[in-house]
Amino acid sequence: MLHTLKFQSQAVAKPYFIFALILFAGQVLFGSILGLQYVIGDFLFPAIPFNVARMVHTNLLIVWLLFGFMGAAYYLVPEESDVELHSPKLAMWLFWIFAIAGVLTILGYLMVPYASLAKLTGNRLLPTMGREFLEQPTVTKIGIVIVALGFLYNIGMTILKGRKTVINMILMTGLIGLAVMFLFSFYNPENLALDKYFWWWVVHLWVEGVWELIMGAILAYVLIKITGIDREVVEKWLYVIVGMALITGIIGTGHHYYWIGPPPYWKWLGSVFSALEPLPFFAMTLFAFNIVNKRRREHPNKAATLWALGTALVAFLGAGVWGFLHTLAPVNYYTHGTQITAAHGHLAFYGAYVMIVLTIISYSMPKLRGIGESNSNRAQIYEMWGFWLMTLAMIFITLFLTGAGILQVWLQRLPEDGQALSFMQTQDQIAIFYWLRSITGGVFLIGVATYFVSFFVGEKSEVTEVAVAANS
Repeated sequence: MLHTLKFQSQAVAKPYFIFALILFAGQVLFGSILGLQYVIGDFLFPAIPFNVARMVHTNLLIVWLLFGFMGAAYYLVPEESDVELHSPKLAMWLFWIFAIAGVLTILGYLMVPYASLAKLTGNRLLPTMGREFLEQPTVTKIGIVIVALGFLYNIGMTILKGRKTVINMILMTGLIGLAVMFLFSFYNPENLALDKYFWWWVVHLWVEGVWELIMGAILAYVLIKITGIDREVVEKWLYVIVGMALITGIIGTGHHYYWIGPPPYWKWLGSVFSALEPLPFFAMTLFAFNIVNKRRREHPNKAATLWALGTALVAFLGAGVWGFLHTLAPVNYYTHGTQITAAHGHLAFYGAYVMIVLTIISYSMPKLRGIGESNSNRAQIYEMWGFWLMTLAMIFITLFLTGAGILQVWLQRLPEDGQALSFMQTQDQIAIFYWLRSITGGVFLIGVATYFVSFFVGEKSEVTEVAVAANS
């Protein structure tokens, strides 16, 4: 086998990436089921009710991204620190604990009524269940904390005994923040306004706070590797982006507080600082394209370069532009909870986090498989077809959901004097957008399949090349 890894312990990232991709496929599949249930109400009922499909869809999203982040850390931290991973065995133990817990939790959602699952898992002893995105049983949440602590210990000890780079420090800060913010999922007050206040400390401060540090660190690492640009140049950009992201993201949490009871000043703080949140994403776009234009080498992995540039641009569109569209309080008053929110959520999650995990997988997997710096040209063509099918499909999904949301506001929330339609009447009027969304969701599924095919294209020729290299 042709070894191309700088450190042998980087190989522990491979099972994390493979399992992440399997869960990604499951998430997309359940997303397609949800899309059809919007227009065919009894589709797969009662086997998979809408609430269960949605719970599985969102939970798979979170879990597969966490597997992706962990795999990224296990791959890049040893190379950045210039030492072997502290404990590859611990990394593999944590992988199996997390994978088994995740699978059992998803099976629990699908096979046991949620109320029964809460009783079965002892939720009454420490009530944490029943909240959107945080539906996991308490025992699963405890397992996640144990895995996170073991993971942080492993990564932290590796960094402590090796080189301390800006990328490592920012990545570690983001990972620590991810673990700390998750602890608020255990705080479940009876007062609904108070519950929502602190619920956003997990959900918002993850996706618009510490996860952005993780994304920035991974993107910077990949860009350094594929362009050959001086590390100092990338690090200066990274400091600016991370600084803006933290300031705007943390205070911008207030855009979730408009209508749940906190003091009125949150309307101003939330509006102003969340309106500034597109700036770090715009800076990230300039940063990525600028670095690639000034590259000192032509890296053979063209697909990884495409994913890196796509991450920066689509993250700016989804998190920045579509976030800004409805972030100001006077606008959010009408749009909150409509399909405009869904449009923003889909494009932002795909651009910022799905694509960055696929970027590091695209860059690292050829080395993890012993192929070299890149897959064969034929495999890369399939991978890039997958990129374009998924990305364009997601953009159209976003546009259709935006159209549905605008019409929803117009029919349901703006009319006065009793002329507004009811929720269900409005849904009937915008059903055409849901059908279009389902069709483009099918295209996205084809894109995922095409992306997966890229891992199996050209394997025979690659084996031949490896054998020749080994004999020579």
